Amino acid sequence: MRVFEKMMQKESEMEQQELFVDKRSLFEKLCSIELLNKGFKAVKKNKGTPGIDGVTVEEFGKDIDENLRQLSGDLENWKYEPSPVLRVEIPKPGKNAGVRLLGIPCVRDRVVQSALKLILEPILDPLFSNHSYGFRPGRSQRQAVEAAQKIVKTGKEYVVDIDLSKFFDRVHHDRLITQLSKHIPDKRILRIIGMTLRSGVMNNGLYSPTGEGTVQGGPLSPLLSNVVLDELDKELERRGLEFCRFADDCNIFVSSQKAAERVMSSISKFISSKLKLVVNQEKSKVALSKFVKFLGMTIIAGTIAISSVSMKRAMAAVKSLTPRGTYMAMERTIEYINKWYTGWSGYYRMTQYPNQLYKIEAHIRRRLRSRLVGQNKRKRHLCNKLVKCGIRRGTAAKTVFSNKRRWALSHTFALERAYPNRWFIEQMGQKIRSDEKHPHWFSPKQWIKLS
Repeated sequence: MRVFEKMMQKESEMEQQELFVDKRSLFEKLCSIELLNKGFKAVKKNKGTPGIDGVTVEEFGKDIDENLRQLSGDLENWKYEPSPVLRVEIPKPGKNAGVRLLGIPCVRDRVVQSALKLILEPILDPLFSNHSYGFRPGRSQRQAVEAAQKIVKTGKEYVVDIDLSKFFDRVHHDRLITQLSKHIPDKRILRIIGMTLRSGVMNNGLYSPTGEGTVQGGPLSPLLSNVVLDELDKELERRGLEFCRFADDCNIFVSSQKAAERVMSSISKFISSKLKLVVNQEKSKVALSKFVKFLGMTIIAGTIAISSVSMKRAMAAVKSLTPRGTYMAMERTIEYINKWYTGWSGYYRMTQYPNQLYKIEAHIRRRLRSRLVGQNKRKRHLCNKLVKCGIRRGTAAKTVFSNKRRWALSHTFALERAYPNRWFIEQMGQKIRSDEKHPHWFSPKQWIKLS
């Protein structure tokens, strides 16, 4: 028996040694045209805009063999130098929410980053916490929300919602490289990552160095963010706390208000002193789960519902897709709305309350009815149309010649009878989700009042 154990131990040591040797030669893998080609395919799949050199993915792909040979040679001979990323600002959802700063690398640099990700992810991902769901293969936002639901059902209804201020812009480079070096012994790979982190930013023709942060927009950035926050995950696990994290969105669940306040204080200190990151005290909070938004959802009494903030944003999106004063054909408008709603509802139908989806669908129809009212320059034209749709002339005239404006008219008996729900669904092709059957959906009798 002891002989067998020694053989197994020796075999395990040999496997570890082979793995270590394999890790030491990661740079050779990075330089291989085969891996760079896989990196390009990933970049091509994600598409994206060009960087500061203006070269598109399609242009880079026209002479892909020569471009990859050149890139491979530059890496091997240490002639490769990442270009500064192109600064792009996109507005955050919500009023006065500010902007999110993105950095768009050149296609050439995106290929290298994608290749680095292909090398590093199989090594690093198995080391990450099971409570981490963001930017990981085989994991999703839905799984994170469902995991949070399970925790709340155990009675831990108080949430410590920690908001990290400008997380991606404040990642400490030296700490990140130190964490990577524990698992990546090939220093040449670490050097390439360091060069990528320090490549700088080009904003309106002005260059700015990047002494800290990992710019959002590159293929490697999400993986590096998980490396940084894995320290937080391990600390929370060491303390025996229940939590769910998706990227920099982390919720910790406890059983009481006092416990939540203690956790908030101690974890905030750990984040600032150990991770060198900043906690946004204004946005971070301690509250019951029903008052906390996690990935667009809210856990109410152990059930999943779309948060009130997400519902308001959806209403605003519908409004922007159905602007006043446009002469776009109704069919074209509904085509755009369907495209948006298919994507939106594809995620948010994880709600257990289908009435929330119906509310959005009803709002879409009312916006479209308002558009139909506005397409008539004179009131008598609208009146005649209502009569043609089967509305009695007296009712039509009383509705149209009232002092009601377009939005109020869209919710009247005459308009809803002339253009009923089935007209939008059957003739105009409006996308409907609320009539689907899902095992996790509640019946109307089980609905609770949602804000």
